Amino acid sequence: MRGRIRRRWAAYAAIALAVWLTVFPVLAVSPGDEEVRTILEKSLSLVELDKEISRIAQQQQILTSRIKQSGDELRRHELRIAAHREDAGRILRSYYTGERDVLLTALLSSRSLADLLASLDYVNVIFSNDHHTLNDYSKQYRELKKSIKGLDDQSRQLAEVDKRLKAQRLRVLALQQDVDNRLGGRSDEDSLRLMIDELTNYWHNVGLYEVKRYFKALASAMREMPGWIQGNKEMLEIDGFNYTLTIEEAQLNAFLREQNELFNNFAFQFKKETVTVTGVRDGLEVTLSGHYTVENEPVNGLRFHVDELIFNGLSLPDTTRQSLEEEFDLGFYPGKIVTFLKTRSVEIEDGKLIVKLSISL
Repeated sequence: MRGRIRRRWAAYAAIALAVWLTVFPVLAVSPGDEEVRTILEKSLSLVELDKEISRIAQQQQILTSRIKQSGDELRRHELRIAAHREDAGRILRSYYTGERDVLLTALLSSRSLADLLASLDYVNVIFSNDHHTLNDYSKQYRELKKSIKGLDDQSRQLAEVDKRLKAQRLRVLALQQDVDNRLGGRSDEDSLRLMIDELTNYWHNVGLYEVKRYFKALASAMREMPGWIQGNKEMLEIDGFNYTLTIEEAQLNAFLREQNELFNNFAFQFKKETVTVTGVRDGLEVTLSGHYTVENEPVNGLRFHVDELIFNGLSLPDTTRQSLEEEFDLGFYPGKIVTFLKTRSVEIEDGKLIVKLSISL
């Protein structure tokens, strides 16, 4: 049902945009119309940065609430430990001053087995109670230190979030000023502002959904790659304890198209140190470029970093790239092919992805 609604929205938006550009043909962005393209790109960045500011502000509120809760818990710990501290101090002083020696004297002065057993029970109760009190104090003290550390960590996180929020707000102000300056004085200012509104609505209602759809499909396909490689062992070259995995872009594209028909109009390209993925569908064009790095945490493998993301010829800001990178894992984990394999290095040549592996002992 949602898919049909989205497709309907896409069709409506595409028709509306086509009609609008027919009405205002002078504003159709062409490769030579760099100024209009720049204005639209910066306007789209403003939309995404505003969304990032809202996300950071929400994170700020959550952290502020957590810090308040942690502060309340810290005060409760302080009250509990204050009561235990007095009892623990009294017990430790009794051992230091020899007050507990009288218990040993009572044991030694027992005149019968019955007296000895009774004294032992009495001494055991006292020492067990002392041990329990000291252990309870130690536990409360450790919890207090943990609460203090947690509060400190959250305070540092909040300070970092505040810093990011201020930086993004300054960035938006500067970007908005730049857009206003570029629009000001233009004879087509009103038409351009209308075009910006149309683009913003199109991005919100169709573009972002389609971009996420690509990323979700890619993430799903990446999870199936280990099984695919196991079925195509000719891609693995073995030299003693070292392995070399070579994936050609034609092989990868064929695999992707087997996974999802969405990739029929979608292709990976391997160039020197860069992976480029381009897809065109229903008047939407998405291009992302990035690179792989070897990561050991949380698991060993290749992590994909999005360096550039272009939607219908307009470059999206770094915050959008980072958000998508965090939401969708486009990484590849060779250890899932054979559990004892460890990724050592990755290299991208023209038409090839080459991964060096070794046996992890």
